[in-house]
Parts: sequence; structure tokens; C-alpha cells
Amino acid sequence: METLLKTLAAAKHLEGKGVKRSPNTLAKLRTIGGGPPFMKFGEEVYYSPAALDVWVEERLSRPVSSTSELPNRAA
Repeated sequence: METLLKTLAAAKHLEGKGVKRSPNTLAKLRTIGGGPPFMKFGEEVYYSPAALDVWVEERLSRPVSSTSELPNRAA
């Protein structure tokens, strides 16, 4: 089993990947949804480093040279 990360360590892991998310943001995303998958052990919250990496990869766009190449999100 890989070493699991608490919220502060998860935020630092993401920052090491170039994605800045504060521990408070991760906590908010646990409530409203849309954040990385997490696990609980009693009252403690843990993140898998591999799951954090997948979460980032799933949200990155493909490389583009102009914003006009990105999908239009207005609906």
C-alpha cells in the first residue's frame, strides 16, 4: 500500500506538480464535490498520491496555442 497523505501533505503534493490548491480549498471540495478522491479512517481524511495525480491529469486541457482552440464552456 502506498503512503497516504493528510490534507496539508496533499496540498503540498499538488503544488509539487504545479497545481496550487490550499488545504482549505481541498476541504471545501470535499463538501461541495469536484475535488480529488479521498478516504476516511475514523475522523481523519487521507488522499492517495496516485489518485491526486489522476485528478490533475483528468482536468488538464490538451496543449493549445490559443484559447480559441479550447472547447466553449458557455451554454
